[in-house]
Parts: sequence; structure tokens; C-alpha cells
Amino acid sequence: MAKSTTVFFCKECGFESAKWMGQCPGCHAWNTFTEEPVRKSAPASPVKRESRAFRGTKSVYIRDIDLSESKRIPSGMEELDRVLGGGIVPGSLVLLGGDPGIGKSTILLQVCRYLSEHGTKVLYISGEESLQQVKMRAVRMGEFTGDMKLASETNLSDIEELMREEKPEVAVIDSIQTMYREDISSAPGSVSQVRECTNALLQIAKQDGVMIFLVGHVTKEGTVAGPRVLEHMVDTVLYFEGERSMDYRLIRAVKNRFGATNEVGVFEMTGEGLKEVPNPSDYMLSGRPEQASGSVVTCVMEGTRPMLLEIQALVSKTSFGLPRRTSVGIDYNRVNLLIAVLEKRAGLPLYEYDCYVNITGGMKISEPGIDLAIVMALASGLKDAAVPDKMIVFGETGLAGEVRGVSQPGVRVREAVKLGYERCVVPEANRKGIEKNLLKYCVFVRSVREAVGLLK
Repeated sequence: MAKSTTVFFCKECGFESAKWMGQCPGCHAWNTFTEEPVRKSAPASPVKRESRAFRGTKSVYIRDIDLSESKRIPSGMEELDRVLGGGIVPGSLVLLGGDPGIGKSTILLQVCRYLSEHGTKVLYISGEESLQQVKMRAVRMGEFTGDMKLASETNLSDIEELMREEKPEVAVIDSIQTMYREDISSAPGSVSQVRECTNALLQIAKQDGVMIFLVGHVTKEGTVAGPRVLEHMVDTVLYFEGERSMDYRLIRAVKNRFGATNEVGVFEMTGEGLKEVPNPSDYMLSGRPEQASGSVVTCVMEGTRPMLLEIQALVSKTSFGLPRRTSVGIDYNRVNLLIAVLEKRAGLPLYEYDCYVNITGGMKISEPGIDLAIVMALASGLKDAAVPDKMIVFGETGLAGEVRGVSQPGVRVREAVKLGYERCVVPEANRKGIEKNLLKYCVFVRSVREAVGLLK
């Protein structure tokens, strides 16, 4: 007979413990354990175990597996298809996370609209909004003329029956934290409920070939709320990023079993929904000041896509004994490290100045390839010498003051030339990775001192 007991789960990673602990041994987070009831079944008898030992599962040769069944379906948005790896895969389970109001439900409604208008049977299940609220959002996007159905339900047992009855090709669950199973006594959104509900939907996706989108809430740290095992269960994890005060939105894949995990899609939020941004470089550099000191354009790689960004640095004489250091969109410790390199290797007295570094547009970049651009922006701000408007800078900076190579230099230079830039400050180590017809645009540097010397 089944026996009820309680265990403690970590809300961050799903680590299970028989007693409460202050720090989770799995993810080392503090005060994340919650007590939840769990049913434990009685051990099966030897006779039952013997009868269940073989269920007729057979192995097949890998050469005999047909891949034609996994044909991708376009979502109607090239930017989203890029992140997904080329389109929607039938039978896959995709988790889309993001801050409240960032546009998760909006973009999924747009995808559902396109799919339904092109003959795909779509079922949208909302657990947070009524049917009227979903309809009001849909009206802003335009008329829905395809075969799309809505439902407002949070009981997963009813949802399973509905999906078996409707037999949709694509289903949206908005959101997974609102779903619950009646046989689990914990509240919706708890570790047990989220895990069991996701597992049930995973079975439906794999057995019936239904493509399911799950909308997930995020914590204050920006990760999907719930146990970490949730991200391991699904096929793809997408994060919707962006500042509410800015119009642009980014979709980034942090896990993808059907494609690359470093691609990014760029969108612009409008009154009629999300619109794709085919040329994010031009969009990010709009409004850049001309001949302004401390302003440098760099090129970063987001997956296979090069993207030009502006880095600004303001250097002013300090009024205190300890100068201030502030960074937005860049790791604070990385900026302090580069300031120390400039002081030691280039002889710039930044210890007397406050330094403020910012990536315009609200972007957050962790790629080391922007190191040289930050160095040039700080030196430009200190000397009050503007970097030429038609120049871009990229490269990694070492503690010895050397400039190291970066990945895909030819793609970066090609993107800059395509957008009208005439000079590219490039690490000497990347000379062999650039096509001969692009070498005339490049200025190769070996050290920070040599790069700073380009400022007049």
C-alpha cells in the first residue's frame, strides 16, 4: 500500500533531502529547501518484477532510422527559426522563459497565428488568463483566420484528455507553473507539481508527435523558476531577454537538442506585436554620436551572426580619494582588470579618474573579444581624442598587455565593411584568419600600448 511522507526539495536545482538544510549540496544556494509531501509506493513483489522484466522493446540499427519524419516546420519568423535550429521539430518540447511582460505570450500567439493559417492544427491552453484576455491580445495582432483553438484550464488531467480529443499538431501551455495534478497534494508551481506536469507533457509530445511550447516564469536571478531538472527534461530552453524601457527583445537558446546553443534572435516590440530585426547591427548603432571621445564600435559574435555594438566610456577627474568604477552591460571585475592593464602597460594615470563604461542599447556582453574596444574607449575618454567614426575595434586583452586573437575574425571584418566601416583594429594573431581582399581594411596590433598609440 502506498505510504505518504514528506521530503525537502531545493527550489533551484531539485535536490532531494530527508531533512531541511540551510545550503543546498547540489547548487550551493542558501535557504532554498521547501517541504513537500511525496507518495512512495510499496515495493513490487518478485512475481510482478519478473512479469515486467520484458515489454517487447527491440533495438534497431542506426543506419535503418529514417530522418524524414523529423522534418522541421517553419514558425513564420526567421529569427525564431534561427534560434530553434531551422524550424519547429514535431514531437519536441520547448521551454520559453522570460521576465513578466517581456513578450512570451505575444510571440507564441504570433507563431500560432502563422501556423494555423498555413494548415497546422493549433491548441493554445492558458492557465493565467481567461479566453477573453487572450482574445484581446490576439486582436491587436490582426485577424486570426486559421484552425486555432483556445482553452483556459490548469488541471493537467483535463488538459491531457483535451489534447487526446483535439489531437493538435502544436500546443502551447501558458504557463507550466500554473498547472497541477490532482494526485499530488503540493501547490501549483511547487517542485513536485512542475516536475510531474512537465513529465506528463513530455510523454504526450513523444508518443503523439505533438510539438509543445511551455511558458516558464523566471526567478530574480533571471533563470527559469522551478527545479533545474525541468531544463534537463525539455528538448530546448529559450530565454527571452530585454529591458522594458527598450524596444528590442532577444531570444537566446541555452539548450537545444536540434541545433546550436549560441544563436540569438532579435525582435522589436511594437503595438501590433513583435517584429523581426533582420539587421541588428544597424539597429543597435542608430543615434551614435559623431566625433565623440570615449565612443568605440566593436563586433561581437552571437552564434553565427556578427553584431556591431557601441561601447562608451566616460573618464573624469575624481573628487574623492578613491576613484569610482561603474560598468553597465559588462562585468564590473573585467573593467577593473582592463583599467589596471592600461595603468601598468600603457602608462595611463587612470587612478586619478572616475571611469564609467556602458554598452548602449542595454545589451549584456560577456565575450572577451570586446576587451580591446573597452581599452580604446577608456583611453579615448582620458585623452579626449575621438576614435574615427568609420573604425571598429575587437580583440582580447591579456594581463601582460598583449592583444590576443578572437574567433571568426573574417566574419567580423566582413560585417563591418558591409556596413561602411573603413578601418578595423584587429589582433595580429588573427591575420591568417582574414581573407586577402579584406586585409586592406585591417590595422593589426600586438599590444595595448600599440593600440592606444593609434589615438591622436
